[in-house]
Amino acid sequence: MQKFDENLNLLMAHRSIRKYSDKPIDQAVLDSILEAGMRGSNTGNMQIYSVLVTRDPQRKKELAKFHFNQPMVENAAAVITVCIDINRWNKWCLQRNADPSYDNLLWLMTGTVDATIVSQNICVAAEAQGLGICYLGTVLYNAPEIAEYLNLPRGVVPITTITMGYPAEEPEASDRLPRDGVVHYEQYNDYTPAEIDRIFNEKENLPLTKELILQNGTENLAQIFTRKRYTKADNIAISEKLLNYLKDTGFLK
Repeated sequence: MQKFDENLNLLMAHRSIRKYSDKPIDQAVLDSILEAGMRGSNTGNMQIYSVLVTRDPQRKKELAKFHFNQPMVENAAAVITVCIDINRWNKWCLQRNADPSYDNLLWLMTGTVDATIVSQNICVAAEAQGLGICYLGTVLYNAPEIAEYLNLPRGVVPITTITMGYPAEEPEASDRLPRDGVVHYEQYNDYTPAEIDRIFNEKENLPLTKELILQNGTENLAQIFTRKRYTKADNIAISEKLLNYLKDTGFLK
């Protein structure tokens, strides 16, 4: 029970860390974190993922350009890009007189799930070692450019990027929706307007939310997301770019 409580406390203590000290990560510590990632569940034990670690200061600086120059990319001790990788598996199959057929939507989604599991294992292991992490969604915005910079061959697609290092900040925990607003038992129970109001009530009334509404000149938080952060025009443009890239790299023929 004590061990369970310790593990639960670790998960509940998660914070996204965007400021890091200049302390490097010992290679043995990094190796153990990456091994923990590889112990994650995956489809058919095929391990159709690859993990790229960027630590060289100049390469981090160059990589940061594709993440909108977010300072955490340069300041992190390590930048980890997790990819779907059917390239390795396909080559093994072909060298064994087996005809692979993994260049399709099914395996794009399967690989995404497996890469995500690896990523989360890496993050939990890092936090258990006293490190801080932050996921970067920008990898999907500039997947073709990141792929070219990291020399990713056909069949290898970046899915997420993680910055990692020893924390130089202690941010507050991010808010979360109430459990009963997310968890469904037995079947999906769709939301009434009153339930939507209740579920989002705390988030909408946070001091930070009210400050953001003033800063952005909107009526509410939802409008910040739809008009400022993730706009329709951006969503469509980035989706088209990503779709074309996926076709080029061997998925979605």
